[in-house]
Amino acid sequence: MKKILLVLSVAFLISGISYAQNQEEAKNVRELGHTNQNKFKQMYDEFATPNMYRTGSGAPGPAYYQQQADYKMDIELDDKNKKLSGKETITYTNNSPDDLEFLWVQLDQNMRAKDSKTPLIQSNGVDPATTPGGFLNKYLAEPFDGGFNITAVKDSNGNPLKYTINRTMMRVEMPKDLVSGEKFVFSIDWWYNINDHVNGRGRSGYEEFEDGNRAYVIAQFYPRMAVYNDVEGWQNHQFWGRGEFALPFGNFEVNITVPADHILDGTGVLVNRKEVFTKDMMNRYEAAKKSYDKPVVIVSQKEAIAKEKTFSEKKKTWKLKAENVRDFGFATSRRFIWDMMAVKIGGKDIMAVSMYPKEGNPLWEDWSTKVVASTLKSYSRMTFDYPYHKAISVHAKNQGMEYPMICWNYGRPKPDGSYSDRVKYGMMSVIIHEVGHNFFPMIVNSDERQWTWMDEGLNTFVQYVAEQDFGEWYPKALGKDKKYPSRRGPAKKIIPYMSGNQNFLSPIMSQSNNIHQFGPNAYSKPATGLNILRETVMGRDLFDYSFRTYAQRWMFKHPTPEDFFRTMEDASAVDLDWFWRGWFYTTDYTDIGVKEVKKFVVSKEPNKRVKEYAASVGAKVEDLGPLVYMVKEGSEEYETIKKNGNIISDAKTLKAYLMDNFSVKEREKLKQPKFFYEITFEKPGGLVMPLIVEYTYEDGTTETITYPAEIWRKNDAEVKRAVASEKEISKVVVDPKQETADIDTSNNSWPKRKKLGKFEQFKNKVKGQ
Repeated sequence: MKKILLVLSVAFLISGISYAQNQEEAKNVRELGHTNQNKFKQMYDEFATPNMYRTGSGAPGPAYYQQQADYKMDIELDDKNKKLSGKETITYTNNSPDDLEFLWVQLDQNMRAKDSKTPLIQSNGVDPATTPGGFLNKYLAEPFDGGFNITAVKDSNGNPLKYTINRTMMRVEMPKDLVSGEKFVFSIDWWYNINDHVNGRGRSGYEEFEDGNRAYVIAQFYPRMAVYNDVEGWQNHQFWGRGEFALPFGNFEVNITVPADHILDGTGVLVNRKEVFTKDMMNRYEAAKKSYDKPVVIVSQKEAIAKEKTFSEKKKTWKLKAENVRDFGFATSRRFIWDMMAVKIGGKDIMAVSMYPKEGNPLWEDWSTKVVASTLKSYSRMTFDYPYHKAISVHAKNQGMEYPMICWNYGRPKPDGSYSDRVKYGMMSVIIHEVGHNFFPMIVNSDERQWTWMDEGLNTFVQYVAEQDFGEWYPKALGKDKKYPSRRGPAKKIIPYMSGNQNFLSPIMSQSNNIHQFGPNAYSKPATGLNILRETVMGRDLFDYSFRTYAQRWMFKHPTPEDFFRTMEDASAVDLDWFWRGWFYTTDYTDIGVKEVKKFVVSKEPNKRVKEYAASVGAKVEDLGPLVYMVKEGSEEYETIKKNGNIISDAKTLKAYLMDNFSVKEREKLKQPKFFYEITFEKPGGLVMPLIVEYTYEDGTTETITYPAEIWRKNDAEVKRAVASEKEISKVVVDPKQETADIDTSNNSWPKRKKLGKFEQFKNKVKGQ
């Protein structure tokens, strides 16, 4: 029994020998104590407690509810005076268990009011130089007055309602509390001056052409109900211009009156198509519904040019009706060219649509509608079948913005019609991105005002997948390399941001208005993180199943970040708390390297450590039982044992030696390893990632092993791996394909790469290396 206990003791000691090397540190921990800072602890502190509204699995709970806001609107565009006016009736249904004392309505246009506070929250020093236009706008020009003018707020009986406007939010007082399950109907009359979105920026507005015509892309144009939910009650955060929108779902009936020579499209079904279409347009539309391979032109460039000088004084009303949408947008102009084609999604025909002035051609007529169609196919594959009957891409200079069924997109050729690949791919990518927003957040309806990444980041991730799909479906669009040049997605593209100055980095889990470097933080980093999960951590099958589960659980609902995080784990059986905490809640970076490679050989005689241990427990070495002794090649101990002739250096002799010491069953498992290594990997960076290692052998063959991220669970600084090999290892490389966003690859290889001088670096750059 004593011999068995000694064997167990020495095995335990040897396996945990690295801890003995840190006795002083362990002593300090025992004396001082510490809180649980383990990167793998569960996220109970960060996540909201599950309840009847939102479950611990990430799914809506049995008591989940959401409010509904239905709109009936009559809108008129005054093209001459660049003014929009409207009368809207809102039917608000209180599905919550709470009685509501008042209602909150969003007045987003008030961000452009003459007395807006939005410009005052920006740090704004004197620029050393600026353009004349920029100088004018900053120092000399009168502020544009584009805020809402509210002319009436009334109940369903026409009685005035008391209301209070606090910048971009309006509180409406009801005659009595709105109890759970009841509806309240009220109306608002309003008008505002439309902004020039090209010269004055903005998500909505007009572009004026040299001939005096305008193309209007109109959104956030009506007072919109705010969200009331179980998470924070009223979402009535002010709109400062950055964080976008939180909106309830509802049904819309919208009549829009514009000059008679305009064409118009927007959210919803056009219910009076025969009244506003010519006979030729109707025939072309019927043909477009049966065309699956190329767009059919509804209004040609020639026809659009013919109307450039008409400026009709007559009016025409377009009637649109939409069900279960969270918002409404439309576009109108006499200069628009219009084309459509059908795309099959889940057995249904969906219309892919484009509207653009002649300035967009030939680029837009060649690619816009095809990109819309391919986007719907890719996103439907990754989430759910697109539920609406159409998706529209509208050309708007310098714009990229999204609304249900319609979006604005940039990408304009030179006046002579020529364009670069950069312009072409820029147009394609923005169309994919903005059409993709139909899924996030128009259907999976997250709170953009609070969490920009939940729509922009998730959408940018699927955008990357859709871009790569597009290259497979339309290879002629890609040129000689046949690969879509995505700007975001692969891990290595986020490295410049992740390695930046920490003073100008924010965790992804930051409120929209408080983010440093908005694009990398809200778009690129979450998209890259999801791509790492898909390609490196989870694998495509597990990730895609879980991502679809999230999208389908929360389509036409209001998810939170926790709902996403929990669902991804619930549907995959992969514990990802370490990933969410590091990638989303901190600004840590990845840096993993090879610290040391030691080569070992088997010795016939006991090594120094075993002798010391036996002496410490008052035993002889032979009392410890049969042991295989390892010594580090090249050490003093190695040289001494070698002189004694007790080093076993060839595989045949080693196998024979081991056969004498192992049982029959153990002998059956024996391979013929010749080389033994202890490799120490270090992690100077704070982020946990899987340890991906490529081993290159002397014969030129390679082997890649991915050690799960959990390898770091007990030591966040370094880990060791013992490797037995039949072939000598000549090279060890961490993250050979740059899958983990490692910001410093100088420590990724063994033997360490020789640092090139400036001249060698220049030569390699010239060679294109």
